[in-house]
Formats: sequence, C-alpha cells, structure tokens
Amino acid sequence: MEDKTFELLTKMYSDFSEFRKETSQRFDKVESEIKTVGNQVARLENDHGQKLDSLFDGYKQLTEGQELIKSQLAALSAKVESQDVQITVLKGNKKAAK
Repeated sequence: MEDKTFELLTKMYSDFSEFRKETSQRFDKVESEIKTVGNQVARLENDHGQKLDSLFDGYKQLTEGQELIKSQLAALSAKVESQDVQITVLKGNKKAAK
C-alpha cells in the first residue's frame, strides 16, 4: 500500500512539476507579448502625436490665411464703396452740368 501511495505522490509531483513548467513558459510568452504590444502602442502614440501636431499647425496656418483674406476683402469692399460714392457724385455733377 505504501508503494502505491509513493508512486501516486511521485506521479502527482511529476505532473505538478510539468504543469508548473508549462505555466511558467506561458507566462513568459504572455509577458513578452505584452511588452511587444506596449512598445507598439508607444510608437503609435508618438507617431500620431506628431501627425496631430502637424495637423494643428496646418489648421493654424489656414486660420491665419483666412483672417488675412478677410481683412483684404474688407479693405477692397471699403474701396469699392468709396468709388461707388465718387461715381455717383460724378454722375450727379455731369447731369447738373447739362
């Protein structure tokens, strides 16, 4: 009876040792995959951060360009209104002179 118990304990120890070994290998594999994924995430965040910075810079440049165009348009509108007034005055003088 003691031999059977000893054999059973020996088998259980062997099985447990094998299970522990396989589990350790799996954990090592999972840890390496997690590190790989973490590195990829960090690289993506860095790449996308740079791209977002570029997009915001482009947006800022477009906004500044639009503001310049608006100010130029306002200046041109003022000139056109001034010229309309001058034309109206000249036509009025021309009719009065006839």
